[in-house]
Amino acid sequence: MGSADGPKADETDGDTRKARDTAVSERRFRFLVAGYAVSSYGTFLNMVALNLFVYETTGRALAMGLFMAVRLASGFVAGLVVGGLLARFSAKSIMLWANVGQGAVMLVLILAPDGMLTGALMAVSVVIGACGTLFMVALRSSIPEMVGEDRRAWANSLSITGRSLAMVAGFASAGVVVSLVGYTAAFLVDMATFVACAVTVALLPIAGGKGAGGSAPEGSEGSEGSESSESSESSGGSGAGKDASAAKSGRRWRPVAFLALAAAPGMGLMVALRGVDAFGSSSHNAALPIYSTSLDASNPAVFVSAFWCVWALGNIGAQQVIQRYAQRTGRSVGALGFGYGTVVMSAAFIAAFAGFPLAVTAVIALIAGAADGLTEVAYTSHLQTLPATLRGHAFGLSATFENLGFGVGMILVAAALDRFSPLAVVGWSHGAAIVVAVVFLLRVAGVRRAERTGLRKEEAVEGRPDRGDRDGAEVSRG
Repeated sequence: MGSADGPKADETDGDTRKARDTAVSERRFRFLVAGYAVSSYGTFLNMVALNLFVYETTGRALAMGLFMAVRLASGFVAGLVVGGLLARFSAKSIMLWANVGQGAVMLVLILAPDGMLTGALMAVSVVIGACGTLFMVALRSSIPEMVGEDRRAWANSLSITGRSLAMVAGFASAGVVVSLVGYTAAFLVDMATFVACAVTVALLPIAGGKGAGGSAPEGSEGSEGSESSESSESSGGSGAGKDASAAKSGRRWRPVAFLALAAAPGMGLMVALRGVDAFGSSSHNAALPIYSTSLDASNPAVFVSAFWCVWALGNIGAQQVIQRYAQRTGRSVGALGFGYGTVVMSAAFIAAFAGFPLAVTAVIALIAGAADGLTEVAYTSHLQTLPATLRGHAFGLSATFENLGFGVGMILVAAALDRFSPLAVVGWSHGAAIVVAVVFLLRVAGVRRAERTGLRKEEAVEGRPDRGDRDGAEVSRG
């Protein structure tokens, strides 16, 4: 009896220790998300305050567009190099210095004399754009190491909730802060948010980075029931393992980034869809002020603010549902959720410009926000199924595609809005996302159908052992 009780006691101790470690890691991640939300508030605050400051300083709308273009271009370049940085440095150091850099450049802007304001503003656009991408990629690619594979959907949902709340607060308070206390005070608040996030990162033990080769066990990308099949869709099985070995052997960052997606055709299409979705997002961002002006020319900001607040409520509500689903089932939203969510989100944004009554438009905005939240969690969780050595490169390449899609979209959409209605422009842009999303869904359905066919063949082999060799060869060729 004593020997029988021994293993049970050990198992109980092991379960208790695991539960305690999980609780500690989740508590630390909550603190990190709090710091991230504070810095996100500063990011959205300065998106409004800096654009207004650029326009007031230069008196030209073109300068405001150039400022945004430089910011997006910096994020584009940062997405290309961040995978290599994560292979050499820890995620903690990248997140720390990304916040320090943003805080420092805001201080430079505050102290810059009038004759150097233009140069200081360009420096701000470069640093904010690049460091924002570096922090985001380092955070997302390291979540499996920070909280564990089985809790990544919960962690992704929590971080997106924090950012959505920060977006609402940042956009809603920007006009008040600037009008009441002025640009300098707004920039000081902005700088303080980055300092607060940097302190949070410095105080917490954060895993990830440096290739994360020893952090994630082999095969961890298929650790969650349904995720095993989704992982095979996106990570390419043994091909991904070969690319992980290639990454460890010291190949350059760019081949590794593209090989990560080349070894997983489903993942490559997923990232391409994300880029097309960013192109669609540029259309509704550019069209909203024009559409709002057509509704109420005397106070166009009311509709825009109300739309984004309702959108954020839908986004936050979706995160609560996703967190409870992940907690109850232990599963995360997969590739199908991303595809269907993209279709619903794009359709909702098109409908938002169709001229429905305001109450109906509010419901549409709520649906768009919820679908956007679903796609974000599904997309992030799915990229995290890649091996740790490839994850940073894939997230970096994804950020590059998103910045490229949004930047090109802003240029084309701005030109199109001079000739066509907001509904037509948004319809074309988000319509393209719907088309690519349908192709992606067909791809996922085809992979799953092939997997089911292979499973039936394997079951047939087990039922006919006398024909196992021949049938087994047929399965392997399929």
